[in-house]
Amino acid sequence: MRNKLTKKEKAIVIAELLEQLYPTTPIPLTHQDPYTLLIAVLLSAQCTDERVNKVTPSLFAKANTPQKMVRLEVETIKSIIRPCGLSPRKSKAIHGLSQILIDQHQGEVPASFEDLEALPGVGHKTASVVMSQAFGVPAFPVDTHIHRLAWRWGLSTGKNVTKTEVDLKKLFPENQWNKLHLQIIFFGREYCPARGHNPFTCPICGPYGRKAYLKEAERKFSE
Repeated sequence: MRNKLTKKEKAIVIAELLEQLYPTTPIPLTHQDPYTLLIAVLLSAQCTDERVNKVTPSLFAKANTPQKMVRLEVETIKSIIRPCGLSPRKSKAIHGLSQILIDQHQGEVPASFEDLEALPGVGHKTASVVMSQAFGVPAFPVDTHIHRLAWRWGLSTGKNVTKTEVDLKKLFPENQWNKLHLQIIFFGREYCPARGHNPFTCPICGPYGRKAYLKEAERKFSE
């Protein structure tokens, strides 16, 4: 079946399967508005969503707006978010971007990729999540998990996340991007994890996976 499908046809089949498995896609990070989403996404860098959701209630109880956040000392923010990792860098970014939102954006999170990516600690992936989930703007946030799965499934060359994003945007209709990136994340957690993954029992890797990946896995499982 892999040899008979073009990459575009494979993308259609995968999208249909993901829609069957995950018809609804709740946002994994707990938040109340664009600002708290922005902070939660920033904290999620190299950290699980589950851990972020355990930390943010304490942080947002003290400061859930830019105005309240800048009143906190950076050290206070750092002590609260320490379980998320990279707390020295993230705490400075949170305090710094909150001040910029007040000074340059009337205390509001801007609905612009350019303005978001100009904020401390906010890269293209974080901006994409905020634009798609807070403002409904079509975006395809690609993290390391989606990057890995896109390569496994033969949908991208897998050279870097930037190239993967371009490849996926070409394969899937724009009106699917916001939902699809969450569906891929959910699928990866349930069926296609980074470690201990058996591609031959995976609903996507089995029938549609990249040949090179399957050959490598076959050698591994036969040892």
